[in-house]
Amino acid sequence: MFERPDVGERAVLVHIEFSSHGESEDLGEFRELVASAGVEPAGTVTGSRKQPSPRYFVGEGKLEEVRDAVAAHNADVVLFNHALSPSQERNVERELKCRVLDRTGVILDIFAQRARTHEGKLQVELAQLEHMSTRLIRGWTHLERQKGGIGLRGPGETQLETDRRLLRARIKNIHRRLEKVRRQRNQGRRARQRADIPTVSLVGYTNAGKSTLFNHITTASVYAADQLFATLDPTLRRLELPDLGPVVVADTVGFIRHLPHKLVEAFRATLEETVEAALLLHVVDCADDRRDENMEQVEDVLLEIGADEVPVLEVFNKIDLLDNFTPRVERNEDGVPVRVWVSAVTGAGIPELFDAVVERLAEDVVHQFVLLGPKDGKIRALLHQSGSVLSEEHRDNGDSVMEVRLQSRDWFQLLSRAGVRADEIRYDHRA
Repeated sequence: MFERPDVGERAVLVHIEFSSHGESEDLGEFRELVASAGVEPAGTVTGSRKQPSPRYFVGEGKLEEVRDAVAAHNADVVLFNHALSPSQERNVERELKCRVLDRTGVILDIFAQRARTHEGKLQVELAQLEHMSTRLIRGWTHLERQKGGIGLRGPGETQLETDRRLLRARIKNIHRRLEKVRRQRNQGRRARQRADIPTVSLVGYTNAGKSTLFNHITTASVYAADQLFATLDPTLRRLELPDLGPVVVADTVGFIRHLPHKLVEAFRATLEETVEAALLLHVVDCADDRRDENMEQVEDVLLEIGADEVPVLEVFNKIDLLDNFTPRVERNEDGVPVRVWVSAVTGAGIPELFDAVVERLAEDVVHQFVLLGPKDGKIRALLHQSGSVLSEEHRDNGDSVMEVRLQSRDWFQLLSRAGVRADEIRYDHRA
């Protein structure tokens, strides 16, 4: 429904600084967004105001400047680095006689280009339809009410009302199909949980290098490029970690400053991989001047989707862009790894990252040498049945020492099934 021609367009960008707003958009990032959309920024109009104009968002003098820029550069579209109301977008479009898109519209257009899977396309279409539903008046203001045949005359339904009804039906249909996708995803997640395979999810600001890192650690071939929103559809890969076993690594869509709420809602099924993860790898472009602000934006989105309680390991990527910087692991006061400095391009710091991930995931793992007597046959049988025994050593007095490794919750469930309290278990304390 929303296929766009794969041709370049010339655009005039509009960026206004508002003294009444605490946080303004970044013009450099907007230029990257526009380039990612395949549009050529032919000119830029900047300015400053105390607050947006209710009618045109910009003042009439600035609107005249934008009109001149459109004529001078023969532009096809005007892109605002701001969120416009439907009436503002319509009024500016009427004055400029060309298409007008706001920041949300640009992001939606990029998502429409990048979606490859059935689920991704449904999610993008849902976000576009909900965005469009507030802007339907454009293009239909000249139409009369629909005409009926003999016996059907009357006020009828306007074309606008018809479109709104069709849109509501389509949105309802997409919600139903996405719910089916969500159920299928939950089944896969439950199967991994039954098999005790933890999920490690990569999150971070767009263009932080998540997909490059994902490709490096999983030897996958996910599309990675130096552009915003290179990855849209989630990708899962199984990975064997030393001393830990299998984990599932998930690469997810990047976040961005003021990510449209409709997109967060539409991609909730995808982002559930993040919410249900055992560990989040927050990938950060450490060479970016706005590094700290970008991290805050990611934390805001994690809070919005309910993933703020998931354990996080920060991965400061792109150390190859820093002068004489070597990989290292930073720990908190308890000695727990909290940040790893790496380069996904050169591979520097990847072994340290693996060690840190294993250490963080092993926090909830019981690895002990259990001392069992002849009367502990039930525990021994249950441990072998669970596949948790790494080695077993028999002693002359009938005791045996079993090296076991399993999740804490499974250990306590196993003791409960054996009818044994945790404080009754004997351990062989080895150096």
